[in-house]
Amino acid sequence: MRIRFAVFLTIAGMALVSRGQVAQETNLLALGEGALPVIEAPSYGGWLPVNLIDDAPGSGWACPEGKIANNAFVFEMVAPATISAFEFDTGGIDGDGRGAKDVVVEMSAVSKDAGFEQVLQASLADRKDGQRFAASKSVQGSWVRLTIVNNHGDAAYTELMGFRGYGVKLATQPMGAISGTYQTSYNNFHIRQQGTAIMGCYEHDEGLFSGTVEGRVAKLTWTQGGGKSHGPALFVFMPDGKSFRGYWWYDTDKNKAVDGEWSGTRISAEVGGCPHWSGSVEGELKKDLAGTGRARLYGILFDTDSARLRPESLPTLDEVVRLMASEPSWSLTVEGHTDSTSTPAHNQTLSEQRAKSVQDYLISKGVSTSRLTSVGFGQSRPVADNATELGRAQNRRVELVKK
Repeated sequence: MRIRFAVFLTIAGMALVSRGQVAQETNLLALGEGALPVIEAPSYGGWLPVNLIDDAPGSGWACPEGKIANNAFVFEMVAPATISAFEFDTGGIDGDGRGAKDVVVEMSAVSKDAGFEQVLQASLADRKDGQRFAASKSVQGSWVRLTIVNNHGDAAYTELMGFRGYGVKLATQPMGAISGTYQTSYNNFHIRQQGTAIMGCYEHDEGLFSGTVEGRVAKLTWTQGGGKSHGPALFVFMPDGKSFRGYWWYDTDKNKAVDGEWSGTRISAEVGGCPHWSGSVEGELKKDLAGTGRARLYGILFDTDSARLRPESLPTLDEVVRLMASEPSWSLTVEGHTDSTSTPAHNQTLSEQRAKSVQDYLISKGVSTSRLTSVGFGQSRPVADNATELGRAQNRRVELVKK
């Protein structure tokens, strides 16, 4: 893998529900929501089980040749939940008759190995995306078992391109400090958490990464080789914060299978560092703004569909305040950007309001009004695929531009 660095300021929010509002259902089985495969049926080549939950209907799972029946997977969600409907994709299969046909879904609140109750039995069409079925009963649990009983007649391969489970997302719970040095398959990762911002470096080809952590899930951008290679990534931290399991993609997550896996175990609470990394949000912002005149800042969160800053985001903005104090000749424009989940007009207004909220906070902390302006671009300038949660998280951002 080869990588490049960018700094984002995301503007995602919690699924808070006010009195009289209807809670919006989320695909809780999405990799972008922190779901992970914990029991995996055998697979063919790069058609891995994790591709079932990556939100990309163009990637999926396929069995090894001849192992076409009774393939079972277990996925673990980040928190117990009740799933009201399940959805399957078979539109992108490689050949007629290979699509998963009869499927059984079960849920458990006990473990990945026991306590399962059936919540769905269904038959799928051979080539069709978005096949949706209501759950047959309400069962709360953290583990979801999917069994693909058979296919539509092919003797060699069974394939499924996507598997989703919809329910109400609960407010994320904060996790303990995760800063430290982690031993991984890509040498040591040095991770620093500052509020809801997460950033660091790894000891391979000038590797850098930055992103936002909510609860146990970190959504990141990585770079390598001095910016020659780059892409998105995702870490899911274990509840104790001492290890993570993650995946990465080259360039974009758009309709692509996962390119590789990152997993790490913390070996020291000391962050450490790399020669190519400044070690802080302020340092990386200064490097990007001085070098290119533009930076994306991770770690700023807002309430859902609101311009109100969440308190856990303020330490990251305080890094911007320190930067402005250290560079008194600099003036910045704060740009707001959204994903495409609402209407263009609504997103335009929201992006303007959120950029203004960031500007107002910086002014309240002593940055001169004359040094700051704000502007919103809505959904018009995406940097990733809005079809996936990981892509939408990258598109919900604020960028800082040096005048």
